[in-house]
Amino acid sequence: MDGMDMLEIAVEEARRGLAEGGIPIGAALLGPDGEVLGRGHNRRVQDGDPSMHAETAAFRAAGRRRHYRDTTMVTTLSPCWYCSGLVRQFGIGRVVVGEATTFHGGHDWLAEHGVVVTVLDDARCVELMTEFIAAHPDLWYEDIGEN
Repeated sequence: MDGMDMLEIAVEEARRGLAEGGIPIGAALLGPDGEVLGRGHNRRVQDGDPSMHAETAAFRAAGRRRHYRDTTMVTTLSPCWYCSGLVRQFGIGRVVVGEATTFHGGHDWLAEHGVVVTVLDDARCVELMTEFIAAHPDLWYEDIGEN
């Protein structure tokens, strides 16, 4: 499964989150053969839980594993520091990022610490976030911790 195929899963999740009235960020954790271990979307608004980012939701849905070195986290948006920390803490080996134009999170830091990072610059992901930020700036700045 290539990066664009993986990204389709995350984009579906982002759209699902937007349809629920949330922030349109989606993610999935994939196994070494491309199997979906877990998928999810940002649910901060829906759950009233500031820690329920898309990567967190996907990671929790995947359940326990002995190790994560051979897994890939795919996300529609560059992971924030919180989610970048999750990747480092559990040793996720690869991160595929839909876009880093609207938000440049911790993906450079991850790459500096041995995580294989691919940024796809996907126009759909940029459009989802650009439209959301324009329509809901207060919610967006709350999400990224810049009030």
